Amino acid sequence: MKLKKSILATTIALSMGLLTACGGSDSSSPEPDPAPTPAPSNSAPTDILLSDVTVDENTAAAVVGTLSATDADASDTHTFAVEGDQFVVDGTTLKLADGVVLDADSLDSLEMVASLTVTDSDSNTYSKDITITINDLMDRYVFDSKLNDGESSVSYTGQTARNILIAELNDYIKNSLDADIDANTLMSKEDVLAKLDYFYNPDEDTEYPDIPVTFIDNSKDGLLSDITGYKNLHDKVAGNDAGGQHEMWNDGAFAGWGETGSTTPSELIATLFDRLADNAVAKINGEVRKDVLGNDISKVYVDENGVDLAQLIQKFLLMSITYSQASDDYFGVDTDGKGLTTDNINPAKDGSAYTNLEHQFDEGFGYFGAARNYLEYSDVEIASRVSDDEGRADWNGAQDTDGDGKIDLHSEYNFGQSVNAAKRDLGTVGNAAATDYTTQAMEAFIAGRKLINDNVGAALTDEQLAQLSEHAEAGLDAWERAIASTVVHYINDVAADLAPLATDGDAADFNYEDLAKHYSEMKGFALGLQFSEYSQISDADFKKVHDYMGVEPVLTGDVDAYRADLIKARDILQASYVFDAENAANW
Repeated sequence: MKLKKSILATTIALSMGLLTACGGSDSSSPEPDPAPTPAPSNSAPTDILLSDVTVDENTAAAVVGTLSATDADASDTHTFAVEGDQFVVDGTTLKLADGVVLDADSLDSLEMVASLTVTDSDSNTYSKDITITINDLMDRYVFDSKLNDGESSVSYTGQTARNILIAELNDYIKNSLDADIDANTLMSKEDVLAKLDYFYNPDEDTEYPDIPVTFIDNSKDGLLSDITGYKNLHDKVAGNDAGGQHEMWNDGAFAGWGETGSTTPSELIATLFDRLADNAVAKINGEVRKDVLGNDISKVYVDENGVDLAQLIQKFLLMSITYSQASDDYFGVDTDGKGLTTDNINPAKDGSAYTNLEHQFDEGFGYFGAARNYLEYSDVEIASRVSDDEGRADWNGAQDTDGDGKIDLHSEYNFGQSVNAAKRDLGTVGNAAATDYTTQAMEAFIAGRKLINDNVGAALTDEQLAQLSEHAEAGLDAWERAIASTVVHYINDVAADLAPLATDGDAADFNYEDLAKHYSEMKGFALGLQFSEYSQISDADFKKVHDYMGVEPVLTGDVDAYRADLIKARDILQASYVFDAENAANW
């Protein structure tokens, strides 16, 4: 056997005692200090990775993705940072900075750069620019005509006009009626009723052409007639436009105000106008009306029985016209030649840029009252609750999308029904089952309209019609839930308002005007839940809710029992709509 020379030499040296077992010199000789072991070097990171390189537009604090680093030192720790004010890093999450909401339609490019730096535990750094692509979502109710090149196929001027008339009537009752009485402009009950009718059912030739738009200051159109031809409110109240309605509201079906069938929607409006005119006459005659505690009632639209007529009239009109027309007429499938069953091949009329089906769907959407770019707003902005801390000042309820310095009420303003959805969503922020009625409604309406637009020129197949109906129902589901949750909200308010009049309450804390306002909003919205064939509350439960509410609040006698009844009404709504208990209690 041959040994390698190095092994052989070592063996000989050991046998001669020239080496110690440890490889050193004789144990009597001092050992030198061993050379220090050099510390391992900490390698710098060599790359930055991002789990996703896209970000959604129209989303506050939108998350881009999760950051990680490539590093030879697998167990090392890393800290990430990003330059500029567009993005922030939260731990390892890259997201948009507070207050940054991207709008793909207004940007020159759908790409943006995040300049990132990673630092390891030994302060070694690595920097990298990563390009982020903005997801341009289908987020606007904007559809080009397939019939007339270069034109929009979206049209719902009549619905805008009626939303404006409701807003103008409400604005007049709350802000000008008292002043007109004081100025002796109105001298009799007939004068008052004629003025209310000016907004509700104006004369086509002598009044409508000159109705000004005054409820906002910077409307693009100065007159209602600048927006559309003659429109009124009276003709579209549930029952007055019978085509497509799922019940005969003028023939015994209307419920919630006394015995079922004892009045009609139009008769109720006439009754409320009459009560308001009587209050005006009392003021004209110098009479001072008193509330339940004997205090003077200063506002002509507040009754002695705890009803705010301005609120009740406005909310009932929103329900008996806008919600009724949309849900029963324009999004319905039960009436041939109406709603979703209409023609999608030919122009609605000679020269139209849209088919009848496109126009029917638009009219339903128009009553929802959302701006065309509704999804680009935050809920705070839709609800007109912009402050120094939240929201964009120039998006407070409306936004000048085309930059002409004015608000186009046909496309740039959010009316009542769409606003309620945002308010209820805000009421659940931070809750375990937070709602998003605004997104659900708008995405459904956009998806339905896109399906129609994509198939202009051909009859919808049974499958396409079923899909279209699903989109419409999804939008209406969000809309109705927003209404029902608004009723729950005002039930909670009324129960709280009445606490000072209940056992152990302090009447000095009672605010009569607040109670009247909240009761009337509750009742007006609640009456409208019957106006949809898709309604999720049964007729029997609807009647129970209104039996508990009554036609005016209980202000004397057994206030405790009435407050308990309101909570029973809330429980019925919660069960009917499967509302989360935390949301229902805190709306």
